[in-house]
Amino acid sequence: MRASRLISLLLLLQSRGSMTAGELARELEVSERTVYRDVLALSAAGVPVYADRGRAGGYRLLGGYRTRLTGLTRDEAEALFLAGLPGPAGEMGLADAVASAELKVLAALPPALRDAPARAGQRFHLDVPGWFREAAPPLWLPELARAVWADRVVELRYRRGDRDVTRRVQPYGLVLKSAVWYLVGRVGDDVRTYRVDRVTGVEVGDEHFDRDEGFDLAGHWREQAGSFLRTMLRAEVAVRLSPAGLRQLRHLVDAPFVYDDIVAAVGPPDGQGWVVARLPVESVQVAYRQLLGLGPEVEVLEPPELRQLFAESAERLGALYR
Repeated sequence: MRASRLISLLLLLQSRGSMTAGELARELEVSERTVYRDVLALSAAGVPVYADRGRAGGYRLLGGYRTRLTGLTRDEAEALFLAGLPGPAGEMGLADAVASAELKVLAALPPALRDAPARAGQRFHLDVPGWFREAAPPLWLPELARAVWADRVVELRYRRGDRDVTRRVQPYGLVLKSAVWYLVGRVGDDVRTYRVDRVTGVEVGDEHFDRDEGFDLAGHWREQAGSFLRTMLRAEVAVRLSPAGLRQLRHLVDAPFVYDDIVAAVGPPDGQGWVVARLPVESVQVAYRQLLGLGPEVEVLEPPELRQLFAESAERLGALYR
């Protein structure tokens, strides 16, 4: 455990140049006292760790020292070759770069780990597109990926309804969600999201933009995705669910947090084991299409118009199978 932490400390200093004891403690999830002891251990082992004094001080490695130690275990080496995600990387035009990087990593591995890419490829495969989706990537995705890497302002033509709009966008990042690519970028003071398959044209100029280094793409996406789902669910319906219906409901609702909230709020089961639940839904029509899949495992209580739709469906089904 300590040997692994010492290697991590050394690699942190090698990659970041200078870090305070507090910063190292947070990264390694240890106390500052432990950091002090680890630095002394590295120094005793001949690693030239130097402490800068003062408010802006910290630890750093002297003279451009770099370790040749990789410290890779077999699990780490195999995980490394899983991280390339060749499908999405290829869609962004990065397949050659990923292949080249994998070759260089492979050449640096000790002989005992040279079979890591083959073992990983034999055991895991990432198939990103959904079952019934077109697998072809969006036309302008590679161009947008290059702009994202280069921090270049783009002029984006985007299909909105039955017309195209044009926006000057600072492209901060690309997100792949359920086989759909999204561009997250700044337009003026706002951060906006665009579906890449609705982009009808991209012009990348010579103008660079200063990226907000505090912007967290993953955190922004989580917040926006959750907010988007909640704003969609503007209506509410009341239903009775059998035990099987409550279990199957998980596969019909729009997001896991919705199902968890529903289950937490249901009342005690009646004598038949059925429970009453209130479901947030996009609209009565959407609720009708979703809940119809539960068949006889659900009874709609309200609103009256949704209950009427189910009553009419039951009559029609009865006429078909009578």
